[in-house]
Amino acid sequence: MRCVLCVLALLCILCQTTQAELPPNVIVIYADDLGWGDLACYGHPSIRTPHLDRMAAEGMRFTEFYSAAEVCTPSRAALLTGRYPMRNGMCHDQFRVLRQNSKGGLPKDETTLAEALKTKGYVTGCIGKWHLGHLPEHLPPQHGFDEYFGLPFSNDMRPTPTSPPGRDKFYVEKNEYWATPLIRGTDIIEPQPDQRLLTRRYTEEAVKFIRTHNAKPFFLYFPHTFPHVPLFASDKFRGQSPAGIYGDVVEELDWSVGQVLDAVRQEGLAERTLVVFSSDNGPWLIFDTHGGSAGLLREGKGSTWEGGMRVPGIFWWPGKVKSGVIQREMALTMDVFPTVCKLAGVDVPTDRTIDGRDISPLLFGTGTVDREVFLYYRGQTLYAARLGVWKAHFITRSAYGNDKSESHEPPALYNLRVDPSERFDVAAKHPDVVASIKVAVDKHVSELKPAPSQLIETVPAK
Repeated sequence: MRCVLCVLALLCILCQTTQAELPPNVIVIYADDLGWGDLACYGHPSIRTPHLDRMAAEGMRFTEFYSAAEVCTPSRAALLTGRYPMRNGMCHDQFRVLRQNSKGGLPKDETTLAEALKTKGYVTGCIGKWHLGHLPEHLPPQHGFDEYFGLPFSNDMRPTPTSPPGRDKFYVEKNEYWATPLIRGTDIIEPQPDQRLLTRRYTEEAVKFIRTHNAKPFFLYFPHTFPHVPLFASDKFRGQSPAGIYGDVVEELDWSVGQVLDAVRQEGLAERTLVVFSSDNGPWLIFDTHGGSAGLLREGKGSTWEGGMRVPGIFWWPGKVKSGVIQREMALTMDVFPTVCKLAGVDVPTDRTIDGRDISPLLFGTGTVDREVFLYYRGQTLYAARLGVWKAHFITRSAYGNDKSESHEPPALYNLRVDPSERFDVAAKHPDVVASIKVAVDKHVSELKPAPSQLIETVPAK
């Protein structure tokens, strides 16, 4: 009997050692059009987000976290590759996102985070909105994902003939007006899924993925469809938020985050799982109460003002990421690629430029990050740049208004720590700062080699 107990104890020790030696699991939860000010832990007074608030309290909440683009297709490409979308052709001044009749997509020669992690034996899954090419050759299984379940593009991109005209259709929460397909792998399984159930169904798939692959390192990319318009929430959440339908949708997303974190805890994976929560860009303000809030930041989705590209950023990894920390150093969604590669023991590709930085010193409280100038592109045109606390605007324009672009010479200059709302142009007082930013921008742009745009070629809509 004693021998049996000794053997069992030895097996338990070996199992624990093996688990400890495994690289960390990684879950990236990505909201669509969620504003910097839309969560309770970022100051929203009436939207209730207890699970994200707890995630922030147990982890690290960034106050200056940025998407690499002001709209979704380029921002998603940047997240998964660690590169400015200019480098992989996933942006264009006129065609700002891939449409449902576009034939382009993320180039096959780009290395996604999923492909990088598979070299270390990771199981990879994508659940939710893709929007990096909807044809079979561009879907997630062609970019390193073992499993895919979700919509190929935005939930508004395939209205039915009965859909109301113009902007009115975005205010109608009737599922029969939309026929955006639901895909598993590369096959359409439902041509017109019930969007009221999408968040719940995505969450069920995510929990199943975690439980199924709990013995191996896994990467789960979980890009939600919402709160992109049109807005839909399940019966459990609809009509429950003090903030109206937009609040209903965000509170259901918060529930989803809670379900994912609970699954990680229940499977005993918390101490070896990094979870990241963010958004692809700022809030779509033109939709009034169906759009979100950028808090005290200026403008929203579609602009290179802070409200268009500064987004929530929460990192959670019990025992590893410093808990309860409000991190005021700047970080980017592009940083996720090199940071995760470093944590997983994966070599970052050396045959291409990776614009993100390894931010694990910030996450673990061991140091700082050497950051070069950050460029704010709208499509393929450089509008602004940030160096340290300073941001220079070379061109300004509202997100979706009828105004024309306004060029600035000298550039408009803002101190984002003192003036995050970008109200007070201090260029005249700091010509030396303007000069330094120009030098840094010229150096960066001279080394940037734009790829041909993947967004401009279209085929007849089907």
